Amino acid sequence: MVDRGKKKKSKPKITNKDIPKKYPAGTELIVQVTKGPIGTKGPRVTTNVLLPGRYLVLLPNSEQSGVSRKIENKEERSRLKKIVRELNIPDGMGVIIRTAGQNQRKGYFIRDLKILLDTWEEITGRVQSQQPGSCVFEEPDLIERTVRDFLTEDIERIVIDNASETDRVKDLIGRISKRSVEKVHRYASSEPIFDRFGITRQLETAYLRQVSLPSGGYIIIDETEALVAIDVNTGSHRNKNNNKKEQDKTLLRVNLEAAEEICRQLRLRNIGGLIVLDFIDMKAPRDRREVFQRMRDGLRKDKAKTHVLPISDLGLMEMTRQRQSESVRDTAYSDCNHCSGRGKLKSSLTMSVDIQRKLGEIIKKRDKLEQRREQEADFNLRVNVHPSVLDRLRNEDEDIFIDMEKRYLVKISFRAEKGMHPEEFEVYDATSNKRLAKVDR
Repeated sequence: MVDRGKKKKSKPKITNKDIPKKYPAGTELIVQVTKGPIGTKGPRVTTNVLLPGRYLVLLPNSEQSGVSRKIENKEERSRLKKIVRELNIPDGMGVIIRTAGQNQRKGYFIRDLKILLDTWEEITGRVQSQQPGSCVFEEPDLIERTVRDFLTEDIERIVIDNASETDRVKDLIGRISKRSVEKVHRYASSEPIFDRFGITRQLETAYLRQVSLPSGGYIIIDETEALVAIDVNTGSHRNKNNNKKEQDKTLLRVNLEAAEEICRQLRLRNIGGLIVLDFIDMKAPRDRREVFQRMRDGLRKDKAKTHVLPISDLGLMEMTRQRQSESVRDTAYSDCNHCSGRGKLKSSLTMSVDIQRKLGEIIKKRDKLEQRREQEADFNLRVNVHPSVLDRLRNEDEDIFIDMEKRYLVKISFRAEKGMHPEEFEVYDATSNKRLAKVDR
């Protein structure tokens, strides 16, 4: 969200009904992929092209200009709006001052705007020369994005264990700030850089379902397709004193620790979408407000857009976090080939019930087609199943299938197939070897 820094003439809005007239089939458009495919969802594209720079975001197709809402200081907002009005922005274009532009001099914005305009000129040149369907601009790689988006004044040191990349980072930073080049250091120790600075241990916590808190409590993080559920537990962080005030203080302390760690884990794991937080129940409204405020303070450090609601009467806090890419878990892990990410398989009892139901369906269907009971004596069925399911069918459910054979005048046999999935089975006509049914997981 942005505030307008200078007023522009309003243009008539284009509705969905106007699109076929204004852009008939076959019209060439420049679109930007704002979000890549995530899970079962495809990419999202827009014609509202944005070009992010160090301190500015250029809007080539919009005259809207403003300042990031994350800059809350009124005096600073007024100063930045004045700078926006003084910038030499081409007609039909606009800019947004990013959060990194807070407290920066006007000269930085002028230089950033020139770089962005040069980039847009290169893009328009490629549009004219390349065929439709071509990529005319691509986001910089990880190193360049890191320098652009994360190098702020509070960064004291940048340590890199690759000589060529060290020189490259120095060159990139030198274009922004000559003074900041001195912050870049080459790491030459034999110990891996991630081990030296404790990054390996932090990365391991990004894959754990349970994350410990400093005083003994812990949080449980469960990612599902619909939402992310985070549960807060006291663990060993319990107050042995029966004094109610002390107990309330203990619960509040755990929840405050959890709020800080949750904000950190959301960034570390790149979790997005709808998130539900189940804090430990607190009776005092003041304690609830304090936990809510701690969450808001922690989320201010997050570059992704977030929206959080106060703790409800059920003790739940709801929030959303902008999802720009897959989470760390989805990137680092693939769904299990057996359970497809559920963490569960159908039991042999459930599989036996499914097989009984399918056999009954096949037999009754044949009964309607044949119309002659005497021919059913020749009806032989073979069921191929996973060995673990076969143990159940032969030992515990043998009487059920014997009764089925007598009732329907059929013969049922079973065969173990090691290559089958535990949740799959096949039914064959044993006489003709024709497959009558296949049930996949």
